[in-house]
Amino acid sequence: MHYELYIDSLFLLNFMMNLFLCLLVDRSTLRIASLWRLAAGAAVGAACALLPFLGGGRAALKLAVWTAVGTAGMLCITFRVRSLRMFLKLLERLLMCSLGMGGAMLFLIRLFPRIREGLASVPGILGMGGLFFLLFARLRDNPYADGQSLCRAVLRRKGRKLAVTALIDSGNSLFEPISGKPVCVVGRTVFEALWEGAQEGFRAVPYHSIGKSRGILPAYLLAELWVETGGMEYRFADVYVAVSDEEVSGAASAGAESVNMIINPRLFTERKRGGRAKRQNERRYDTESHDTGKDAIQDDSQG
Repeated sequence: MHYELYIDSLFLLNFMMNLFLCLLVDRSTLRIASLWRLAAGAAVGAACALLPFLGGGRAALKLAVWTAVGTAGMLCITFRVRSLRMFLKLLERLLMCSLGMGGAMLFLIRLFPRIREGLASVPGILGMGGLFFLLFARLRDNPYADGQSLCRAVLRRKGRKLAVTALIDSGNSLFEPISGKPVCVVGRTVFEALWEGAQEGFRAVPYHSIGKSRGILPAYLLAELWVETGGMEYRFADVYVAVSDEEVSGAASAGAESVNMIINPRLFTERKRGGRAKRQNERRYDTESHDTGKDAIQDDSQG
């Protein structure tokens, strides 16, 4: 039996399907991959899918080897894999997305046998892939929207680094009133270890709590925050951190002995959506290198 193989069509088909899968995996990781990395990873996977058709040897063995190489290369290039645990977590999500999309496409082909030939063509497969990608992409992809989740956080400021146990808590709805950025909370001990009395990037953050109608927390701009949760690592720059004189609560409900930081889950939402629209009185560059304390006081007094 003779088959004609069109390399360009096969590459395009694999590239687009890989791109759909990488985008779905990226949504499940709260979008840690850039657009060019998504495209590069999909291209590497598509290129490896062509290699089993070149040269001699056992077809099944070559297919298995190059599929494994292409999958590993695609994940490593797209998501900057830093550990085996992260790779396995990404591989698990990729396999789930692949099975989901593949099963849905096979179901659609069997559901409409009269147009099976058209659905099994390159345009048909790409059309079904795009359709199911849009459907699956509408599923909720923020696991921290409700509830609590323990994680490891690393705070970095001016050459100093501090690793703490943190809690991603939907009960934390604090935001900085001028920029609208979500605010995390740390205890006095963590603050003194990193800031050592410095006051750069000060803001006053209003809050409401049970037993106290309202109050003000001092907040400071943290240059860099790393969060490790669910096998994934997330980096955030210029994060506002409020300082509580009381012990950070939530450890008992989360099943931990001690929690040193409460992370606002909207931090992840802001990261993937590009943040809220900036207010008119916000500075253009909201970084710790600017002395924002005076502006904050002036804006609050005018409001």
